[in-house]
Amino acid sequence: MNTPITIIGAGLGGLTLARVLHVHGIPVTVYEAESSSTARAQGGMLDIHDYNGQLALQAAGLIHAFRSLILEGREAIRILDRDGSVLFEQADEGKGARPEVLRGELRQMLLDSLPPNTVRWDHKVSDVRTLSEGCHEVTFVDGSTLVTSVLVGADGAWSRVRPLLTEAVPEYMGRSFIETYLFDSDTRNPAAANAVGGGSLFALAPGKGIQAHRERGGTLHTYVALSQPQDWFAAIDFSDGSAATARIAQEFDGWAPELTALITDSDTVPVLRSLYTLPIGHRWNRVPGVTLLGDAAHLSAPNGEGANLAMYDGAELGKAIAAHPDDIEVALAQYEQALFSRSTEAANEGAQLHQLIFGDDAPHSLVMAFNEHR
Repeated sequence: MNTPITIIGAGLGGLTLARVLHVHGIPVTVYEAESSSTARAQGGMLDIHDYNGQLALQAAGLIHAFRSLILEGREAIRILDRDGSVLFEQADEGKGARPEVLRGELRQMLLDSLPPNTVRWDHKVSDVRTLSEGCHEVTFVDGSTLVTSVLVGADGAWSRVRPLLTEAVPEYMGRSFIETYLFDSDTRNPAAANAVGGGSLFALAPGKGIQAHRERGGTLHTYVALSQPQDWFAAIDFSDGSAATARIAQEFDGWAPELTALITDSDTVPVLRSLYTLPIGHRWNRVPGVTLLGDAAHLSAPNGEGANLAMYDGAELGKAIAAHPDDIEVALAQYEQALFSRSTEAANEGAQLHQLIFGDDAPHSLVMAFNEHR
């Protein structure tokens, strides 16, 4: 295949696609808005599943490199009541199907697997338009343009490529996360470190919760969840870290101090992460020469599947193109039909999980689900 594939977005999905195409000798270029691979933090821990994320890495020829990134013991799970009492605990015995890695390290592994200059940094897209059937023009903020006959939008929730295919836009789901970090917690905040344990923590109540994960060493990465309208968060001045922290902590008044310390003792200013979703079952009619993957295609409530699905999308699309190098439309059509089915199933499961975590019976609904699974 001589036609180069153009990918917008150097996240995990776009890079997995680029790697699988490279393995099959198919030319590809990735355009990324960020100025470099280290331009911003890449988020926290990811559990990479044996039924999608790991399969994608196998297709990319990177499964052995991936295993070197695994942080042992991080599959351990604790569910605590608001008073700090343990409601459920499961150790990581090293036999799980969802080993944990740091997102930034996984992304760097994918970047390192590609030839130099595959990723063109500092290329933020300002506009995408169709020139003719199967031919699209991408315009970047710096005024430069490119024309491509195979365009893949791997550019996340606010994809610039998506409007070529669908009018759907993400909508706020009624819940937001507030992100905090504690560093060197075993020494500086042992009570919080002990509450989190060696892996992940869920401390829940209806409509809210404190979820934390132990990263490398004593770093505790926390997502505080609150089910509130956007206006509620807009009334908080997140540029004033102390005031924002105090306002968020107020929602957990009376909770065990080792839990609220994950908010009040944060070593970083709280960062608001509003949650948006595309409609469950989102799909589009086939448009020649363009498709989507990952959040650009099926943004949904976070449930541990997002990164895995994006990587799996990338691998499946890459394999489809490799199988039909002379008929890209057959490849894209086959890929999309499977994509729509699996993303709908995952979105429904994600909605059910959020009900277990934040519904009227939380945290006991989640405890029951874990016990039934075990």
